[in-house]
Amino acid sequence: MRFDLTDLSLFRHIVESGSITHGAERAHLALAAASTRVRKMEEALGAPLLLRGRHGVTPTQAGRTLLQHARTILAQAERLREDLGAYAGGLAGQIRVLSNTNALTEFLPETLSSFLAAHPNVSVDLEERLSDEIVGLIAEGVGDIGIVAGTVDASRLTTYPFRSDRFVLVVARDHVLAKRAEISFAEVLDYDFVGLDRASALQRFLADKASRVGRPLRLRVQLRSFDAVCRLVEHNVGVGIVPATTARWAAKTMSIRNVDLTDAWALRDLTICIRNFDALPPFARQLVDHMREGANSQRGSNTQ
Repeated sequence: MRFDLTDLSLFRHIVESGSITHGAERAHLALAAASTRVRKMEEALGAPLLLRGRHGVTPTQAGRTLLQHARTILAQAERLREDLGAYAGGLAGQIRVLSNTNALTEFLPETLSSFLAAHPNVSVDLEERLSDEIVGLIAEGVGDIGIVAGTVDASRLTTYPFRSDRFVLVVARDHVLAKRAEISFAEVLDYDFVGLDRASALQRFLADKASRVGRPLRLRVQLRSFDAVCRLVEHNVGVGIVPATTARWAAKTMSIRNVDLTDAWALRDLTICIRNFDALPPFARQLVDHMREGANSQRGSNTQ
């Protein structure tokens, strides 16, 4: 039974994405080649590794055991590559970051750009997820660093403050809600929404909040960015929920108004979460330090 690093990496991608097709894409393999590799792995083991279903694949008990070892071996291989890279003219490595929508769109671009400029041999695999999903995935070792809302329970992980922001409602200046200073999310459900793609972590979060109050989220248009949401809101296509930082910038050039949401979840303290700082690859530790320095700078500027 011989599994190479490509086999192990492919299998990890398949399980984490829940699909052989998506796993093959992440591993940069053709679907036929990926399927062949999985079949040969199962033949070599003499037992199935995946349960195939209509909606994807899930690991068998043997598959879960393989996944656990695959993550350990791949992490060790990455660390070996980084350690030996020092003798080849500089370190090189990849950092896996899982982030919720707010941090990914509002804060990480600036943070990552400054970090990557100082570390040209490092790459970042950045994936958007819901905060509660991220906590579980970081605990399982799927990612190196997670950025989550401070409202989720991350007590089993090591955490550090990252940024603070809040979600607000944006409406056109002539909208009936434009004169309101604040409003609850339940009240907003009476109106049509302009939002992000249904697959985005934030949109799934809002849809869940709507279902909890027994109301549908009337999503008329789905877009790829908060800026695009604000532009359609300006033209009265619907109302939108965006980070306050985005709303403030958009209001300078667009005919929109911001209305505070009274719901507790609207206030977003964003948190860095990791399993164990000392166990992280070298560059992942440096990125955590870089992010914490940025957090300290924000707090310092807010108190001035």
